[in-house]
Amino acid sequence: MIQRRHTIVGRAAQLFLLLVGGALCCAGAELPSPSRPVVAPDPKIAAVLSQISSDRIRRDINALVGFGTRSTLSAQDQAAIAAGRGIGAAREWIKEQLTRYARDCGGCLEIVAEPFTQPAGERLPQPTVITNVYAVMRGADPLAAQRIVLVSGHYDSRNSDSADGEHDAPGANDDASGVAVSLECARVLSRLKFPATVIFLTVAGEEQGLFGSAQFAQMADAGHWNIEAVLNDDIVGGNRGPGQDAGVVRVFSEGLPDTPDPAQLRLVRIAGLQDDSPSRQLARYVADVGRAYRLGIRALLVFRQDRFLRGGDHESFNAQGYAAVRFTEFREDFNRQHQNVRTEGGIEYGDLPKWVDYDYVARTARLNAATLASLASAPAPPADVRILTAKLDNASTLQWSAVPGAAGYEILWRATTSPEWEHARRVAGATEATLDVSKDNVIFAVRALDAAGRRSLAVVPEPER
Repeated sequence: MIQRRHTIVGRAAQLFLLLVGGALCCAGAELPSPSRPVVAPDPKIAAVLSQISSDRIRRDINALVGFGTRSTLSAQDQAAIAAGRGIGAAREWIKEQLTRYARDCGGCLEIVAEPFTQPAGERLPQPTVITNVYAVMRGADPLAAQRIVLVSGHYDSRNSDSADGEHDAPGANDDASGVAVSLECARVLSRLKFPATVIFLTVAGEEQGLFGSAQFAQMADAGHWNIEAVLNDDIVGGNRGPGQDAGVVRVFSEGLPDTPDPAQLRLVRIAGLQDDSPSRQLARYVADVGRAYRLGIRALLVFRQDRFLRGGDHESFNAQGYAAVRFTEFREDFNRQHQNVRTEGGIEYGDLPKWVDYDYVARTARLNAATLASLASAPAPPADVRILTAKLDNASTLQWSAVPGAAGYEILWRATTSPEWEHARRVAGATEATLDVSKDNVIFAVRALDAAGRRSLAVVPEPER
């Protein structure tokens, strides 16, 4: 169905291609003075972002809450679906929304409902059918269509007891909010055409053990899908509580994989590349996009895979070697997560719609949509990126393979202590550049640009002696 992923976003062994820092002075192209990377907004993308609606997000979240419980263990037989209660009814409703968007765009979306049976386990008392529901918008360019960018949220919910499939588990914030982001991205981005493929995913089984996302990621890996980026939205409701910052969304990203190759781990340690995994480059890309489009929300980069004692569906993609990040509101209220709806000791518990900030969800959806659209419009990331280390000198030479459709490239670098790229220089036409900056003092990357200035993900170089 979809060809082997690009080596840039391959398995863990490829995720940490060594760099040895540096900044370059171009071979074959004149470079401007160093400057901070600036990403210009695309007017077509900006126009479609304005169509993301907090009212529609409100409607979607309330519709999902209206199914009473969406526990993976809740009913999904025809009687329950007809009665509008349980995860089966929620699943069918999601399919209906995506099918409607497909009709509206003249069939540009392929709707898939993919059931599988998950064996019994710690949080699953019996084998259970779990269904991932998603829409595929195929890329318009035959070659670029093999590249995939993906947004996801989980439509299952839970209350205080993860084994309770009977009582209410409204799950407004966790994670009807993330599903609403996927649905709104599908609705508005389906009005545009992109060279690359975009998938709008909703999964189940997250609360029982990330089962839906694990199945999807393993299927993608087995099929050699070239998934370039995964945006996982989980608890993005902007909980209306004390200490919340409605202008910030956290973006979590992993540094090292769970089981790194010992030789590569040694190189990562020597070169200080623990903050330069593909997931970290994706997180930086999200932050760049947010600044470019001025969406009223800032991506706060958190260099951890996830919060303490918690997990999310992006981890399933990380486990298969894909670049994946998690979006989560700035400050969570744990009285409103994984709780039965009740009032106790004067405190209201439960994940209800009245605590959701729909404007916040809309801003987060715009950040997701802008990132998806930017990546799907851009060239592929450069491959075979190398930094030459055969001799001792204070200059730095980078080389890379030409990218089909790229009009040029951009060399990025930053201090080893800086979380984000600080300098950029364009390279027109060449696939090699030398800069009079010591590779021992900075961290480098290269990204591809098209004629309109759309940028790929950045790739750190592997040292070559």
